[in-house]
Amino acid sequence: MSTGKVALGALAGLATGAILGILFAPDKGSETRKKIKDKSKGQIDDLKSKYNGVIDNLTSKLEQVKRNGQAHVEDAYEYAEDAANNAKAK
Repeated sequence: MSTGKVALGALAGLATGAILGILFAPDKGSETRKKIKDKSKGQIDDLKSKYNGVIDNLTSKLEQVKRNGQAHVEDAYEYAEDAANNAKAK
């Protein structure tokens, strides 16, 4: 099972537990709705923060791969140029 699926399942379970806890609390309806709204906003903010962290991490890794790829391409051009020069010299 992938880590993403486990994290998503844990988050869904946490959210479900929080909502059920609020729904069964002995508060007025308006108070319960306010609590649900506040909890949901907190969860959404947390998800946005985690999403942005993942995107930043992936962007960083992509930039590193691009730099490494460019270095390999430059090495290949140098190797080809050296091979061509050696072939001309013979």
